[in-house]
Amino acid sequence: MCQLLGMNANTPTDVMFSFTGLATRADEHKDGFGIAFFEDRGLRHFIDHQSARVSPVARLVRDYPIHSDIVIAHIRKATQGRVALENSHPFVRELWGRYWVFAHNGDLKGFEPRLHGAFRPVGDTDSERAFCWLMQELAKAHAGVPSVEELSCTLRELLPRPAAHGTFNMLLSNGVALWAHGTTQLWSLQRRHPFGPARLADEDLSVDFAALTTPRDRVALVATEPLTAGEDWQPFAPGEMRVFVGGDLVAGGPGRG
Repeated sequence: MCQLLGMNANTPTDVMFSFTGLATRADEHKDGFGIAFFEDRGLRHFIDHQSARVSPVARLVRDYPIHSDIVIAHIRKATQGRVALENSHPFVRELWGRYWVFAHNGDLKGFEPRLHGAFRPVGDTDSERAFCWLMQELAKAHAGVPSVEELSCTLRELLPRPAAHGTFNMLLSNGVALWAHGTTQLWSLQRRHPFGPARLADEDLSVDFAALTTPRDRVALVATEPLTAGEDWQPFAPGEMRVFVGGDLVAGGPGRG
């Protein structure tokens, strides 16, 4: 299956250390890659059907000084849908005057919801179909722009539907919050003061975050597998949704609702 990476922070943050760790795994997950990151209300979105190991777009991304408070990245191992640009995650749609970004790891069998209105898939993946359905149902459930808490309540009602058809590990963001849902394998990590060194699990690369941060900084990461060694990554329970705002876990996780 695919690999996911999400980041949520309380200040624009460099994500390239974590993205490097994700791209290291692209030898197996070689059917495309993508990354989307918010800059205020704007969004930069880069995808390619080539592996992150060889893609010139991936090289461009590594050379770009990404500083964002919400990032979603994905490397693909195709299960449904051919290897093509239109099938590369993350996917993007507009709702209530904001960009929404979605990436999925898993395989949904027989999930063929009725789609109408503005949300239709361009490609032929189960992932984009599920995203369009989520956007459609959110738009139906809320007449105006809902709060993060209201959106989280609606998503808790909606997410079991596609999850009943297979593996549904996903990341979703509107530039305000990061929602993460796991059915099989997903982990999250929170970094805050006092920051220390971190070392990638799959590559000989380390960084001392104490030299790059302030005591006020907060960063949350979500990944299919822990990207670093020696840090306190926390596994998701099956069917769990976690919500992150400003680098804080605001719903889900140990001891939270």
